[in-house]
Amino acid sequence: METLDSRPAWIRLSISLVLATIGGVGFWSAVVSLPAIQADFGIARGAASLPYTLTMIGFAFGGVFMGGLADRFGIATPLTLGAALLGLGYIGAGLSPNATLLALDQGVLIGVGASAFLSPLLADISHWFRKRRALAVTICSSGNYVAGVVWPPTLQHFIAADGWRATHIGVGVFCLLATGPLIWLLRARHPGGTLSAATPAHAHGDLALSPRALVVLLCVAGLACCVAMSMPQAHLVAYCADLGYGPARGAEMLSAMLGLGIISRVGSGFVADRVGGLATLLIGSLAQGFALFLYLWFDSLVSLYLISAVFGLFQGGIVPMYTIIVREYFPPSRAGSTVGIVMMATLIGMALGGWMSGVVYDLSGSYRMAFLNGLAWNLVNLGIVSFLLQRARARVAMA
Repeated sequence: METLDSRPAWIRLSISLVLATIGGVGFWSAVVSLPAIQADFGIARGAASLPYTLTMIGFAFGGVFMGGLADRFGIATPLTLGAALLGLGYIGAGLSPNATLLALDQGVLIGVGASAFLSPLLADISHWFRKRRALAVTICSSGNYVAGVVWPPTLQHFIAADGWRATHIGVGVFCLLATGPLIWLLRARHPGGTLSAATPAHAHGDLALSPRALVVLLCVAGLACCVAMSMPQAHLVAYCADLGYGPARGAEMLSAMLGLGIISRVGSGFVADRVGGLATLLIGSLAQGFALFLYLWFDSLVSLYLISAVFGLFQGGIVPMYTIIVREYFPPSRAGSTVGIVMMATLIGMALGGWMSGVVYDLSGSYRMAFLNGLAWNLVNLGIVSFLLQRARARVAMA
C-alpha cells in the first residue's frame, strides 16, 4: 500500500499540477478572446464580458459539486466529468451561433468543467501528504497561476492566426486528449489505512466552534481577502492607462505579479508546514494589506512595477491556506466539499471585488478610493483570521 509523503505521492503531485494547468485554461480563455468575440458578434463590451462572468459563476458553484463527487467516489470521477465538460464546452463555444448561447456554454460547461481542476485536486493531494502537506497543496494550487502564464499568450497566438472559433475547438480537442491518460494515472484512492493519521479533525487544536460556524467564518474571510486581492489584479491595466503609462505597461506588471505569485505560493507551503495554516494566512493577509497601502502613496512607473512585484510575492500564498485550514480542522471525509465551499467564496470575492472597484472608481473618479476600499476588506479578513488564531492558541493553552 502506498504511504504518505512517499515517492508515488510526489509523482501524483506532479500529475495533479499538470492537470491543474491544463484545466486552468477555463479561467483565462474568456479574457483573452473577449475582443475577438466582441468584434465577431458586433456586440457591446458589457455583453462580450458576460461569458467571463458566467464562467466565474460556474467555476464557483461547480467546485462545491465536484468536491462532493471527489469525497464520495475519488478524484478520477470529477476529473473525468470535468474534462468531458471542458472538451464539449470549448467545441460548442467554437460553434456557437450567437453570444447568448456562447455565454451559457461558458458558464454551464466550461466554468463547471474547469472547477474540477482546482478544489477537488487540492483536497485530493492533501490526503497523500502529512509532513509536507502544505507544500504539496500550494504546489498543486500553483497550476492556476502557471495556466495564467502559459495559456494567454498561446491562445492569443492561435486567435490571431486562426480565429477564436478554431482556437476554441482546438482547445476542446486538446483537453479531451491530454487529460485522459493523466486522469487514469490518478485512479487510485488515497491511502485509506492512513487516512485518520493523515489529518484528524482539529489537528492544530479545537476552536470550540461548530463546523458550520467555522465554514461561515472561513467563507467571509476568503471573500474579504479576495475582494482586496482583486483590486490590483482586475484594475492594474486600466490604472496604468489612466496614469498615462499605457495598458501594455499594466499588462507587464500583471504578468510579473502572477509569475511572482507562484514563488509566493510555494514559499507559503514551507511556512505553513511549520507554523500552520492560520498563522501563515495571517502573515499573508498582513503583507497584502501593506502592499495595498503602498499603492496609495506611490504611482510612478518604476514604483508601480516594484509594488506590483511585491504584491505578487505577498498575496500568492493566501488562497491555498484555506485548503490547509480545512484539512487541519475538518475530518478528511469532508475535505472535498468543504474546500469547494470556501473556494467558492474566494471566487465570489474576486468577482465582487473587480466589480466593486469599478463602481467606487466611477463614483469617486479616482482609484485611490478603490484602493482604500480594498484595504477595508483586507482588515475584515485580518480580524477574522486573528480571532481564529487567538482562539486556537487559547484552546491549546487550556488543554
